[in-house]
This record gives sequence, structure tokens and C-alpha cells, in this order.
Amino acid sequence: MATVMMHGESIYNLIPPKQLLQERPPMYKSQHASQLPPTATTFPTGGTTCPAVANVGGYLEQKPVADKSHSTFGKPKGSYTDDPASFLKKQEHSGGKVLTLKEMKRDHPEALVPQQLKPQTRHGPPATSDKPVMNLVTSKNFIVANAVEVILAAPKKVPEGTKDYLKKEDYGKVPKYLQHIKQDIEREYQYIRALQEQRAAEEAERVRPMREDEQQEVLEGLKSKWEQVNTAYQGGTHVTTLDTMGKLKRKEKHEAELSQLEKDIEKLGKRNILINSEA
Repeated sequence: MATVMMHGESIYNLIPPKQLLQERPPMYKSQHASQLPPTATTFPTGGTTCPAVANVGGYLEQKPVADKSHSTFGKPKGSYTDDPASFLKKQEHSGGKVLTLKEMKRDHPEALVPQQLKPQTRHGPPATSDKPVMNLVTSKNFIVANAVEVILAAPKKVPEGTKDYLKKEDYGKVPKYLQHIKQDIEREYQYIRALQEQRAAEEAERVRPMREDEQQEVLEGLKSKWEQVNTAYQGGTHVTTLDTMGKLKRKEKHEAELSQLEKDIEKLGKRNILINSEA
């Protein structure tokens, strides 16, 4: 029979599908006793006018849950004590006597033959059937052997096509960018030197040496001033008791003026004195 398809329809859709009967799971049955009320329940049997607590004892003769091992606070006392007869025997984990190398060569020579490695087909720890070869002893000194092997080894050949940087055109030459940087630094130094020379020239124009006649004139003026202040100071030296602030201030003033005049006279007594023409 040919099927007719039109707008996603099919003639088979006219046949009602078979109903699948879902299997019902087995009825749940609680492991607790269904006839017993909860322990210390406040809902006793109906019909009573004095409700109170019922089943306080929990019907100990009929337990809702059967006793199991370790269902309370562990096993009874004395259950964890060691059995003197079940102690660990010698070579119990190894399965017997451990053979020496001589016995291994005599009894099991095939175990000493180096076997090829198995292909890596899985990840994780080795299987329980994979037993390593034991009791293999060697007298080889691996440190000396490795040192001799490295000393006698032939030098590695450089693969072809490797770029030789020693044959570059600019090998051993100063890069161009460093030359540009040096030129920039030299120009900055020249600019700084020009500023320093300009500042020195301006200071030379502003400062001039002091003439001898000017120096003598200033010295004479300072000396005459010192004599005047010293005369005024000596006039008050007879006063031994400074009972007023005026006497104390006058004495301190004369001492400060004499000290400053002596410093100025000492400075002007030197040679090559420069003075500021703008001051």
C-alpha cells in the first residue's frame, strides 16, 4: 500500500498507538511496627476525656526496629580485646621466605632476564598481577659511569640552516641608535655649558674688585665707629650692678656692635675683595 504524505501528515497516524502499561512498583512497607504509637506521644487513643502522654516506655517487649550490630554505642564490653592466638606471623605479608639473589638465579632464572616494557594502555596504579623483579643488585657506580660517558661523548653537530650571528654585518659594531643617543647627550651637555658660561659672564659684569682707596676709606670709617662704640661701652663698665632693664639692654647692644665691627674690619683687611655693583 502506498502512503500519502501531505503537509507532514501520514496515513499511519490513523492507527491508534498501543498503550504501554507501566509496571507498578511493589507496595512500600515500613520496617517499623505500624500498630505501635510513637514513644511518649501526646495523642493517645481517641475517645478519652483526659488526654495525657501515652507509650512512655515505648513497648520494650516489642521493638519497632530490630537490634543490629553497632546500633547503640558500639560492641559490648570485651568485644574489642585482642585474640592472643591471632598475632601477625613472620613473612605473613610477603607470602613466605624471601629468596636471595643466588637462589633467584638458581630457581627462577627467567625473572632476571630484562623484559620489554609494556605499552602504556591505561592510566592509574599498576594491577595486582604486575609484580616487579626483586633482589636485583648491581656493583655499577652510576656517578663515575655518567662522568665517563659525558667526557667521552662526541660534540653535538650544529644542524644545517642555523643562523650564525658571528657573521652578521653589524657584529661587533656600535648600534646606530646608541650613536644617536650619544649625540643627544652631547648636545644637552653643550647646552648646559652654554648656560653656565652665560651665568658666569653675568656675574662677572655685576661683581667688580674693590679699589685700594675705597678699601682704606671703609676701614677708617669702621675703626672710627668702633672707637665711638667702645668709648660708650667703657663709660658704663664702672656699673657693676645691672638693676634696670635699660642698663642690661645698653650693655648687650654695645657688645653686639663691637663684635660685628671687629668681624667687618677683619674681612676688609683681606686682599682681592669683590663687591656687587648692583647692591
